[in-house]
Amino acid sequence: MKKIIVFGATGNVGSYFTKYASEYFSKDEYQIIASGKRKKADVFQTMDVPYISVDITNPSDFDNLPKEDIYAVVLLAAVIPAYMDGYHPKDYLDSIIMGTYNVLEFCRTRNVDRILYSTSCFDVWEYPTGTIIKPDMPKNFSYTGDHAMYVISKNTALELLEHYHQQYGLKTFAFRFPTVYSYSTNHYIYPNGVKTLRPLYKLIFHAMESKPLEIWGDPNYAKDMLHVYDMAQMFCKAIEVQNLTKGFYNCGTGIPVTLRQQMEAIIEVFCPPGKPSEIICLTDKVAGGGILMDVQNAKDELGYEPKYDVVKLFENFKEEMKVDRFLELRGK
Repeated sequence: MKKIIVFGATGNVGSYFTKYASEYFSKDEYQIIASGKRKKADVFQTMDVPYISVDITNPSDFDNLPKEDIYAVVLLAAVIPAYMDGYHPKDYLDSIIMGTYNVLEFCRTRNVDRILYSTSCFDVWEYPTGTIIKPDMPKNFSYTGDHAMYVISKNTALELLEHYHQQYGLKTFAFRFPTVYSYSTNHYIYPNGVKTLRPLYKLIFHAMESKPLEIWGDPNYAKDMLHVYDMAQMFCKAIEVQNLTKGFYNCGTGIPVTLRQQMEAIIEVFCPPGKPSEIICLTDKVAGGGILMDVQNAKDELGYEPKYDVVKLFENFKEEMKVDRFLELRGK
């Protein structure tokens, strides 16, 4: 049986990916194994997925993992700026550069067929607003600010992947992430190290009470809104593909969603019946935080087809808010 090990399975993206993969792959052919820094994660038992505690910065922890029949490794574990309380740049070097090296060594010594790796859209963040980002565009990022060391670490990790591909024949598939949308019990992020309620949750909570929703800047400002299950679909397709030895893909839908369309979808899904929120346009405020992705090569090479438009995305949010299936992993 082919084993797929998910490093970072206890994270927000990783937990939903693990759920999706456990339902996507035949249990007669594949076994999904979840892994994270937490000592226990009982929620994976409901998916019939074993959980093994591994801190990827600690080489000895890898001894806890199976030694044979590992077909694919999915590396989603990393410290990210959105969840960093304060600013501790060495954590990026430890978790991303050394963590990736340790995972690659695990792949080499266990004869793993392929690794799937997530990198950051901040490597192209300095392109002008409205630029459609293609997978092969040159990197264009800032060497200053709270994201700089994070991006530098991610870029370095990609170079490590290329080395292991060329030196050892490891199949490597890398994916550039925009914001990946999935419901989380944790409603806060840490921009510049400061704990802040996520703007999206503020909008949802206002809509649930029929309060006005504010659009900052141009209501026609557009971005890609990627649901976690579309991202998971792309990854699963890359695990299955047999005619490729490497690939670099933008995770996304390729479908621009304007701020107005986003607000209208939130109103449709979350407002009480007959009590829609008013949309208020504040053009003097600054809008941002989005990116437009070209995903054509993922469609052509992997057979990827996005399934979640912005309304379906928020409908799933609403469903997950009710069940709160990963409360154990992110509860206060």
